[in-house]
Amino acid sequence: MNEMSYDIAVIGGGCAGMAAACAAKEAGAGRVLILERASWLGGVLRQCIHNGFGIHQFQEDLTGTEYAGRLIQMTKEAGIDVLTDTTVLQISKERTILAVNRNGLIRIQAGALLIATGCRERPRGALAIPGTRPAGVMTAGTAQRFLNLEGYLPGKEIVILGSGDIGLIMARQFILEDVDVKAVAEILPYSSGLTRNIVQCIEDFQIPLYYNTTVTRIEGEKRVTGVVLSKVDEKRRPIPGTERFLCCDSLILSVGLIPENELLWQAGVPMDPGTGGAIVDDTYQSAVPGIFACGNALHVHDLADYVVQESQKAGRSAALWVKEQPKDSAPLIHVQAGNGVRGLVPQKIRAGSAAVSLQFRPAARYQDCRIAVYSDDRIIFQKKERILTPGEMYSIHLKGTCFEKDLKVQVEP
Repeated sequence: MNEMSYDIAVIGGGCAGMAAACAAKEAGAGRVLILERASWLGGVLRQCIHNGFGIHQFQEDLTGTEYAGRLIQMTKEAGIDVLTDTTVLQISKERTILAVNRNGLIRIQAGALLIATGCRERPRGALAIPGTRPAGVMTAGTAQRFLNLEGYLPGKEIVILGSGDIGLIMARQFILEDVDVKAVAEILPYSSGLTRNIVQCIEDFQIPLYYNTTVTRIEGEKRVTGVVLSKVDEKRRPIPGTERFLCCDSLILSVGLIPENELLWQAGVPMDPGTGGAIVDDTYQSAVPGIFACGNALHVHDLADYVVQESQKAGRSAALWVKEQPKDSAPLIHVQAGNGVRGLVPQKIRAGSAAVSLQFRPAARYQDCRIAVYSDDRIIFQKKERILTPGEMYSIHLKGTCFEKDLKVQVEP
């Protein structure tokens, strides 16, 4: 077995992993390693040929592949070691990594460990849609990979279930490839995607988008021949008598993303059911000392730029932790997600922090409301918003003088 030792090891070579590694190196970390199970760095960005990346980070409008290229170049220039085609099998609380690649088993001891494993799409099995199991049912990310990396057209008559951003972007790309997009069905009364994607990918191309609607049956034997759409009530139950059949040869699923965190579960890191990621403090350190998390493995983001910004903070924090090796941690103030708030990060704040940013998604669509932060019954922050939508993340910036007692963040009419 090969034995290695690094100051910082980063698991995941997407934009989060590369950004965290570069920031850690810049902050003074010695030997930094990225472990990536694919044959290349860049993660899902490699199959994102559409633009909209880099506006905040590079002040340019880049495609996903261009964006990945910038980060890959930064990683090379920083002198960061990279192991691709390497699968991490296990991590421990002592920050020991067991991995495997073509050279066999590898054991790596890290001063600090950064989890940047990203997220995966929710598959058909999680939806329990009745019907047969024919070819032609796939996630939006799989369809994107087939089309942009493999050169295969997933189908010629397509129905999309869910209005997540990848599904919306693929709807537009299908139209540009002369594919008939029959409809986009969304079970909620609003879209879970960014407003700009609703406008640019759906409305501009006049693709039918049906809210309060889901697929209640898949038809076909060897290949999908059609799906049944039904309206749903306020409890998301199909309404009898509203069924209608759409002929199609493919059903594309864009029904949510799940953080990849099996390694953290193995290491006994406490997790947040609201985000699907680790419970972290404002340095992005988990409850297990020296293990940090960032990017979509921590909570699902709406923009890659925000993933990079967060991961850079996590990388700097990990480098500082390795350098100082604090024995006694500062007292922690708990941050609770109140009414109208989901996916709140961080869940804890170190007492004495100069400032902190909290990120969350609204639990529903709100109009003419306010975001409020409470310390006991006292409001320490409030901001009026004309519209809040679940498809977009929101940030709250607080000063350290506010941090005296546990906090609660909520959305109010």
